[in-house]
Amino acid sequence: MQLKDKVAFITGGASGLGRATAEKFIASGAKVMLFDLNEENASKTAEELGEHASFSAGDVADEAAVSAAIEKTLSQFGSIHININSAGIGAASRTLGRDGPMELKMFEFIIRVNLIGTFNCLRLCADAMQKNDPVTEDDERGVIVNVASVAAFDGQIGQAAYSASKSGVAGMTLPIARDLSRSGIRVAAIAPGIFETPMMQFAPPQVRQPLIDMTQFPKRLGNPSEFAQTAAYIVECGYINGEVIRLDSSIRMAPK
Repeated sequence: MQLKDKVAFITGGASGLGRATAEKFIASGAKVMLFDLNEENASKTAEELGEHASFSAGDVADEAAVSAAIEKTLSQFGSIHININSAGIGAASRTLGRDGPMELKMFEFIIRVNLIGTFNCLRLCADAMQKNDPVTEDDERGVIVNVASVAAFDGQIGQAAYSASKSGVAGMTLPIARDLSRSGIRVAAIAPGIFETPMMQFAPPQVRQPLIDMTQFPKRLGNPSEFAQTAAYIVECGYINGEVIRLDSSIRMAPK
């Protein structure tokens, strides 16, 4: 599927990996709907990206909010061909800490946003996609790219909840690809390593350097544009389906 003249629904689109993807897609001729929890940031980003961007604000795990955003997308742009699910949160807490076991509500909250929120958005976008006319000779109607993490495979101390949520994203990739095959919708996931997102850009050297040391080559953090390039490639390469792609400079996370 070519990006030109397509419509992408991007969660977490106001910053970081989501914004970089929106910029890449617009430069390639697509239109984007930015869905973000922070309405002020979403509005500002859409304005900065220009006439081919719009925004809607809400919680990815809120069915009504996502449905309203999808309706706005369809009303404004006519269809949805691509869904990029980059919204997510991270929090660290040991299973057993000095004050006792991790609070269950923290575990539930991270699962709700990262896993349930991702599934909520993709299922509703897929429903819109299945109504598209085919856009390729393979009768493709849509592409979904979810964001897992290297923590899905080698999570660190304190990442039980985060790793579980991202493992779920990785683990559901193949069955959802199988579910949606009859509708002409492909599904893949990217498992990023450590990227130069706003949070990491302001991290002190004692936080950044150990992470860089764990990479192989190149010895640096990832650039959001490299994530965007990978997302664009998945959209445009029609034979990628049901796959989880690590994008991490061969990082293997140490226990801490």
